[in-house]
Amino acid sequence: MILLKMNDIRKSFDGQEVLKGVSLHLEKGEVLSVIGPSGGGKSTLLRCATLLETIDSGSIAYGDDHAAWTQDGHTVYASAHAMKAIRRRFGLVFQNFNLFPHWSVLKNVMDAPVKVLHMPKKEAQAKALALLEKMGLAAKAGAYPCQLSGGQQQRVSIARALAMDPEILFFDEPTSALDPELTGEVLRVIRSLAEEDMTMVVVTHEMAFAAKVSDRVIFLDGGTVVEEGPPAQVLASPEQERTRQFLKGYSAET
Repeated sequence: MILLKMNDIRKSFDGQEVLKGVSLHLEKGEVLSVIGPSGGGKSTLLRCATLLETIDSGSIAYGDDHAAWTQDGHTVYASAHAMKAIRRRFGLVFQNFNLFPHWSVLKNVMDAPVKVLHMPKKEAQAKALALLEKMGLAAKAGAYPCQLSGGQQQRVSIARALAMDPEILFFDEPTSALDPELTGEVLRVIRSLAEEDMTMVVVTHEMAFAAKVSDRVIFLDGGTVVEEGPPAQVLASPEQERTRQFLKGYSAET
């Protein structure tokens, strides 16, 4: 079952084309890692997928719900009502956590289910506490983000995204703001979600992690998909010279 389909996505900034006809699909329960050099289009692709950026042309569909498509040379987006429902189908974990600093950890996790899903507060609180327990953060429910390490803040961000019951979870370089010691704890959480068949798209520079967790890897460079396939092929035996050159710098990690 295909949960996300992006076809021939193009996106330019100030006349410079950043995405040059990128297509991808995502099956239910699949973990897709997107790798590539800085400036290759990875984060832009994720921002287009999560509707934070508008596309210049192409199409985006979540299951049977069409979010964007090209018509008569112009990009058309679904109605505001339809987009609201589409946005509920996915969650996004940012590299810099984006927690509300003046809210407790518990309030950060339970606020959206109450306000957006109209979940009763007691139910939302119970769900938030269960997710914090899962993240190993039950004792931090009353703490504030400034009292947490970066790794703990990122785990709160993951709990907050999961609280909305998304079909797909997107991660944009989830460990790039963390030191190596804290990176492992976040990657362990993502790995445990993969074992539970959570559908995920992970933009990452952690090649060893991508090799272990991904079902498929996309190597994006210069706004195009250079190579795509199982991690054993793309990361261990790449067919394209550009992929081989890129991975040389990661040989020690993988």
